[in-house]
Amino acid sequence: MADAVRGAEDLRQAADQLAARLPSALAPLARMAFNYRWCWTLGGSDLFAAVDADRWEVCGHNPVRLLQEAPTLALERAAADRTLIQQAYSLEECIAVECSRPPQVEGIDPERPVAFLCAEYGVHGSLPVYAGGLGVLAGDLLKAASDSGLPLVAVGLLYSQGYFRQRMDISGWQHEYWVESDPPRLPGALVTRDGLEPLVIHVPIRGRQVATQIWRFAVGRVPLFLLDTDLPENDPVDRWITSRLYVGDRDTRLAQYALLGIGGVRALRAVGVEPGVLHLNEGHPALAPLELAAADVACGASFDEALEAARARTVFTTHTPVPAGNETYPAEQMQRVFSGLDERLGVDWERILGLARVDPGNRDEPPGMTALGLRVSRARNGVSRRHGGVARSIWRPVFGVSKENDVPIGHVTNGVHLPTWMAEPIRRLLDAQLGPGWESRSLAPDTWAKIADVPDEELWRIRCELRAGLVEYVHQRATLDRLARGESADYVAMASRAFDPDHLTIGFARRLATYKRLHLLSRDLPRALRLLRGSRDVQFLMAGKAHPSDDGAKRVVQQLFETRGAPLVGEHIAYLHDYDLRMARHLVSGCDVWVNVPRPPLEASGTSGMKAAMNGVLNISVLDGWWAEAHDGTHGWAISGEVDDNVEAQDDRDAQALLDILEHEVIPLFYERDADGIPRAWVRQMKASIRAGALGFSARRMVRDYVDRAYLADT
Repeated sequence: MADAVRGAEDLRQAADQLAARLPSALAPLARMAFNYRWCWTLGGSDLFAAVDADRWEVCGHNPVRLLQEAPTLALERAAADRTLIQQAYSLEECIAVECSRPPQVEGIDPERPVAFLCAEYGVHGSLPVYAGGLGVLAGDLLKAASDSGLPLVAVGLLYSQGYFRQRMDISGWQHEYWVESDPPRLPGALVTRDGLEPLVIHVPIRGRQVATQIWRFAVGRVPLFLLDTDLPENDPVDRWITSRLYVGDRDTRLAQYALLGIGGVRALRAVGVEPGVLHLNEGHPALAPLELAAADVACGASFDEALEAARARTVFTTHTPVPAGNETYPAEQMQRVFSGLDERLGVDWERILGLARVDPGNRDEPPGMTALGLRVSRARNGVSRRHGGVARSIWRPVFGVSKENDVPIGHVTNGVHLPTWMAEPIRRLLDAQLGPGWESRSLAPDTWAKIADVPDEELWRIRCELRAGLVEYVHQRATLDRLARGESADYVAMASRAFDPDHLTIGFARRLATYKRLHLLSRDLPRALRLLRGSRDVQFLMAGKAHPSDDGAKRVVQQLFETRGAPLVGEHIAYLHDYDLRMARHLVSGCDVWVNVPRPPLEASGTSGMKAAMNGVLNISVLDGWWAEAHDGTHGWAISGEVDDNVEAQDDRDAQALLDILEHEVIPLFYERDADGIPRAWVRQMKASIRAGALGFSARRMVRDYVDRAYLADT
């Protein structure tokens, strides 16, 4: 399927053109650079780094830029390295074999694959079209679909400036800036009609036909098509549509939703894909089923018939119970941006707007994309068991039923891509302990029977190795961050001696929003500081970005910065700037404990804790999202997930619960060592954490559930 649609030959030509500029021995690297399968293949990243380690870092681990920019001497040295070239050919063969396997999911016709539409994709740091959990989840789903042999194609937008970069000033206030991604230097290719002229589609937005080109990227066996309006034939306003992810201007955001939904369907047809299932990941692409319906109306079907046919092919996932994540817009703004949609569907605007309202007949209610997504789909789900219940409660009025259990919204709990997020030392240890191919058998409980037999000494050695690597990373990053903020020389110097590779390391890193409650860590500041002065050392790492318009979340971080003058804080606590995928991998594998304290029930899933778990990191989390399913007392700690309308009292209570767990359970357990220096009870929990994370919360399991509960389900 992947090679049968447009763009595959364009990727091959791009790889050949890059190879032609390199010493001939490096041709395998040029070919691998255009398929992200290398990034979750053991040794893939090391192979590119071996060409020029410094340039690899400067290029943000973008293999195309590396091979374009590496000095001639470095390329020649790499080409003369027989071991490197042998490894390159071997890795290329492994990837080729993997990508050529036939589809393995019964019931999904490769000629009519699943089409996954999402506003962002966190496939890899070198493709900056993601903001946070939604995008990382989408990237993990694509990788797992490739691993599982699910016929799937994906559509998104190619943002020329991506999501914002973060800089903190000396007061702790967040500042945003954007960087051009330079699409021609990304590991993708423009889809062409004939190998020469770009394939261009036109999408009706704001009464204009906006020219749109299509880029193809390869995520293993999954083609990812990203739409781009930055073309000279468009006016500046339309070129700006694909400028920034989650741009602040609401009119532009609606234009992005039109491009993703309407343009996404048109792009699929232009590249030769007629999907059997349309999977809308959040409300952003909710116009896609209406575009399917418009095509049927043009062929003579009635609107009701066309809509029902489109609905029968559509599944919808809602990811957030937070009101800000379920945007609504003035009706007249939607009519202006989506101009002409009524004519193509053969109905008046009130009929369309009614689909996007909770109460279709209430003309005073602003329409929204989430309500539209729910109405134009046949299967709908939240992203954890608890979130499914929350979604049923929120959206019950849409379906006109009296009981929440009758609301047709289920759940598919999120999962994370094990080969991406499990650190290589742990993967190699499990290769030896569980046998070759264990990742493909990871959903079978029997696979994990031998996890208890992993030598405690070996697993603890790897935990210490990963923590030491994180501490080295923190020394460098924290020093540079403090210098960039303009901190005093003494405070900068603390970063170079801060953090000890043998000390308990606690992480809190995620998209910053007020409901995530970063402030719980300092709500009882005197008690929290006493932990730092204890006889057993504790060190905290924090990172995260607040949305540019979320001043409340920015103030929370700023208040945290106000504590940095207290004794020991500068040496035991670090806030790292510009949280991204690369930093996340260091943190979720190197920390000993992962903290997640959202205000329940506002955590839809919480995938960072899953990533940490499969690295043997223990979670302290509110019983919300995934942790309400995962916690069993054997691999972490829980804080009550009960809802309390008195948020101040709840925050006080949960802050004390967090500190109680740290002081009385976590710290003693971590430092309780036997004669060999091994914390046996801690290591037992590490093993249980790895098993629970990899068995129950992997993206491979999530893909299987989507197939069973949504793609092939009779709803």
